[in-house]
Amino acid sequence: MRTVFVRRGLVALFAAAVSFGAITQAQAETLRIGYQKYGTLVLLKAKGTLEKRLAAQGVDVQWTEFPGGPQLLEGLNVGSIDFGVTGETPPVFAQAAGADLVYVAYEPPAPHSEAILVPKDSPIQSVQALKGKKVALNKGSNVHYLLVRALEDAGLTYRDIQPVYLPPADARAAFERGSVDAWVIWDPYQAAAEQQLQARTLRDGEHLVDNHQFYLATRGYATQHPAVVSALIDEVRAVGEWSQANPQQVTDQVAPLLGLPADITLTSVKRQGYGAAPLTPEVVAAQQKIADTFHTLKLIPKPLSIRDVIWTPPAKVASAP
Repeated sequence: MRTVFVRRGLVALFAAAVSFGAITQAQAETLRIGYQKYGTLVLLKAKGTLEKRLAAQGVDVQWTEFPGGPQLLEGLNVGSIDFGVTGETPPVFAQAAGADLVYVAYEPPAPHSEAILVPKDSPIQSVQALKGKKVALNKGSNVHYLLVRALEDAGLTYRDIQPVYLPPADARAAFERGSVDAWVIWDPYQAAAEQQLQARTLRDGEHLVDNHQFYLATRGYATQHPAVVSALIDEVRAVGEWSQANPQQVTDQVAPLLGLPADITLTSVKRQGYGAAPLTPEVVAAQQKIADTFHTLKLIPKPLSIRDVIWTPPAKVASAP
């Protein structure tokens, strides 16, 4: 009889242990971050400070690399990530497509960190000379708006060129073999083309676009986990401030991760904007102008309200320690 009671006791203890483990597993959370081959999130991933900060809250961090902003926001839209960073234009296209996202922070302008490039021996010497030419770009990316503005500034319209929509790797291949006449691209691909291919800058974003970087989250995640989002932005800001003050150290750390030479990486690092902050009315207005522009061009099907997708953390939210 005693053996039976012992067995029953062991069974009960085992069941309790399994139940406790299931509860612990259910309570464990994962913050899924999408990043690209550039920017502050690459540095944050390398430093590991976010993982240490969130571990005390029982939050794991999972990182997924994307080739561009549109692809990253598609991941956000389908629920494969909770948070990510892109340029100005991808959130506009994603919002127009029905993605339930919110802007949580932005980086200062970086107008030199994107450009229209032409081959070193190209006869094209001005944006006006792009009329009728094939121009490669990642559709819906930050450089899409740069191209639109550059054409407008040169007295042309988007219909005056032949856009060729390609992701960065395919666009570079087309650019190298001469299948396109120009390539609109961002760092570090831009810096790599300038130094490795001696590509010539026809026009960058100066006096045309701000080229802000935006941090975005799914509305559901930001609503349910405001302290985690606030902690994440705090860490992004801290890494950004350190990066701005230490470009060479950043280069030494990031170049191996990017698989790029140090000189190319340093160029990209110096052209980047640092210092994540909540969106100001001026930044929201600038983003609204981008949305209105793409609606006027009929590249998005409906007018958008950017103000409706700006995240405001609860007044008393405390960042995860």
